[in-house]
Amino acid sequence: MAITGVHALFYSPEAEALRTVLRDALGWPHVDAHDGWLIFALPPAELGVHPAESAHHEISLMCDDLDATTAELRARGIEFRGEPQEAGFGRTTTMVLPGGVDVMLYQPRHATAI
Repeated sequence: MAITGVHALFYSPEAEALRTVLRDALGWPHVDAHDGWLIFALPPAELGVHPAESAHHEISLMCDDLDATTAELRARGIEFRGEPQEAGFGRTTTMVLPGGVDVMLYQPRHATAI
């Protein structure tokens, strides 16, 4: 079996604005699949499995320096909800992307697979 990658999705009522943020503010490389439908290359990824009452999934973004990264992203127009918080696994904050898409950004304290 050859699984060659992961295709993650954000759903947003402001899809074009969200694509613009991913392209311009985060600077992610992309291809135009057709008619402005951008598909983004992601940074290296890892997958954790946590126990839960019900099945679900989420996407979080990691960085090396939360303070520097949030300052840079704020300067590029990204909004954040509240101040960074301490969690057992690292320091976290929530990015608020177009269309109300909340994404955790964190500086991990745990060992990473990447």
